[in-house]
Amino acid sequence: MPKRVLVTGSSGLIGSETVEYYARRDWEVHGIDNNLRRTFFGPEGDTTWNLARLQRVSRNFTHYELDIRDRAAIFELFSHHRFDLVVHCAAQPSHDKAAAIPLDDFEINAVGTVNLLEATRLHAPEAVFIFMSSNKVYGDAPNEVPLVELATRWDYARLEDLDGIGEDHRIDRCLHSVFGASKVAADTMAQEYGRYYGLRTGIFRGGCLTGPTHSAVQLHGFLSYLAKVAVAGEEYTVFGYKGKQVRDQIHSADVVAAFDAFLEEPRAGEVYNLGGGRENSASILECFSMLEARLGQPMRWRYEETPRRGDHICYISNLAKMRSHFPQWKITYSLDAIVDETVEAKLAERGRGDS
Repeated sequence: MPKRVLVTGSSGLIGSETVEYYARRDWEVHGIDNNLRRTFFGPEGDTTWNLARLQRVSRNFTHYELDIRDRAAIFELFSHHRFDLVVHCAAQPSHDKAAAIPLDDFEINAVGTVNLLEATRLHAPEAVFIFMSSNKVYGDAPNEVPLVELATRWDYARLEDLDGIGEDHRIDRCLHSVFGASKVAADTMAQEYGRYYGLRTGIFRGGCLTGPTHSAVQLHGFLSYLAKVAVAGEEYTVFGYKGKQVRDQIHSADVVAAFDAFLEEPRAGEVYNLGGGRENSASILECFSMLEARLGQPMRWRYEETPRRGDHICYISNLAKMRSHFPQWKITYSLDAIVDETVEAKLAERGRGDS
């Protein structure tokens, strides 16, 4: 009998990558997604196209248009299917949008996560539960790490910080954004269901997640949205820090490979920072240069002095714990490869008239 996986947010970037990964391995794949991304971000955030693609290319895939806030519906689904793996990617993903819809944000990110954890505890206690958390759980505390301003980026000033932010960095007594706070609640509950109830929960605090299936918008999906703007010759807005703020990029395929490594050697309530690491880090200005080189045209942009509230100045994921626990896992997509693929995807979208 094939193994069975439930993926929430299955039409999104990481969710759809997870669906394809396990479908290729002949798992029975069940996906939950009600396209709230369109509600949050408008037509540009619509993921219907990705669902249609998944239904074309993925065998043994069943889609459910459920809302993870609907506890009765979630419990009913779990009562009918005994899952071996739950990969929870569904979320309200934008810290800017969250400020306008704090109740929706908390109910989706925090309460929805607890609904899934409790359903797993009651109906599939032997399952591995993977939660896609966020580096925003650290709030703006990473900005307290001493920084140095270089020609095109901010960077860590001390040698001991060069590998980035570790899992021992504090997550309280700082400004998070409403989104960050709701993800803290979900993150710690996923840990607690592991530590208190003994569920095999893995919590992955993602950096900048990338890939060709990202329905990116200004409020979420940095690199994909930036490439979309560059390809269209439109104007990009930089918010504060001189455009030198740094993020590390990780491809969705490498994210799902990390999930699979945890599945092979699960732990109870373990936390991992998951990003591209120093080798895949870049500032906005550096991303401009990479896009200009590929497109042969200057990037159009304007600058607003006021940064986004709670934004990170320099954030690089320290991958030492992940690499220590799972030495078979590694980053396979370089930053150059990610940018190449992203540009190609946006040029193809534009050619089809998708944007």
